[in-house]
Amino acid sequence: MRYLWIAGAVVSAVAAVLLAVQHRRGRSLLAPTLTGSIGAFLLVAGWLFVVDPGAPKNEAIKTGGLAGGALVALYALWLNDRRRRTDEERQLVEVARQQLEDARAEHDRSRVADERFARSVELLGHDAEQVRVGAMHALAGLARSRAEYTQTVLDVLCAYLRRPFVETREDDDVVARDERELEVRLTAQRLIADLLPRADTADAPRYNLDLTRAFLEYFDLSHRQVGNLTLRAVQLRESNAFHHTVVHGGAWFTDAVSDGRLYAHHAVFHGKAWFSRFRCHDTADFTATRFLGPNKFAGVRFTAPVTFADCEFAEPIDFADANFRRGVHLTLAKPQRACTHAMYVSLEHENTLPDGWVVERREDSGLGLVRS
Repeated sequence: MRYLWIAGAVVSAVAAVLLAVQHRRGRSLLAPTLTGSIGAFLLVAGWLFVVDPGAPKNEAIKTGGLAGGALVALYALWLNDRRRRTDEERQLVEVARQQLEDARAEHDRSRVADERFARSVELLGHDAEQVRVGAMHALAGLARSRAEYTQTVLDVLCAYLRRPFVETREDDDVVARDERELEVRLTAQRLIADLLPRADTADAPRYNLDLTRAFLEYFDLSHRQVGNLTLRAVQLRESNAFHHTVVHGGAWFTDAVSDGRLYAHHAVFHGKAWFSRFRCHDTADFTATRFLGPNKFAGVRFTAPVTFADCEFAEPIDFADANFRRGVHLTLAKPQRACTHAMYVSLEHENTLPDGWVVERREDSGLGLVRS
């Protein structure tokens, strides 16, 4: 028993050498662990026999067994940690592989979407109107499935509406129109409205519309919201609706002509509302519309009744050179200063103006000059 600890030391040394060899070769460390456990058992038990010969042998053996078992337990913990790290690395590899697969699938979807978009745009120039209508619906479907295409699709549909739409006059001033082309244009108008978010949708994306010099008939943006609304020199026919529309950016109706009814009541213009030289030849309704940014109605011509009842203007109103030939209702929700230089109203029709505004009669013209 006295030299048992020496045997334990020798076995422990052998275990250490074996551990180094096995680790370098990348082999299992089970054999060095078991050898080291035996060496620890012999070393601790033998040392206790030498230090305290009178101590019970079973206690020495138990302590040596604990030392050997502790070494085996450490090896088990190391194996568990190694297994855990291997699982984590495997999971990272799986995540990377899945991300690669997702990126490849997204690339394929983007390629298919690009091809679908290009093909649909190409078909917009087809001679058959049903093909053009189908191309528009394909573009709208693409915008609904892939939101990043929505603004581009809206730009394409607006560009189609900006194409010349010729009306020819025949004998007795009868207007001849291509009704089939008109149906295609009406489809484009409906799809534009459908792609815009509802006015009551919170945090909705803001899409811009550029319809400069477009021909619009029964155009309906009611209860929709847009970013910028550009309708410069647009032709509005029959009945067009902008009521309850929310315009977050600027709105430009400069040089636009409305030959039909215009419904713009309860709309909200957060930015510029530019109606310079706007011409309207049928009734126009701006009831309770809010102009929260700069406004300009300079040079407007209304040859039919128009109402601005309960409108709210956040900035001074510009009615310079405005002309109302069939009467105007202009009772504001809040008092506001106004520029009425060269503003005329009809004396033959009823006019309702804000308190303090007076009308000076002009001889033989049927018009009165407004002083605010």
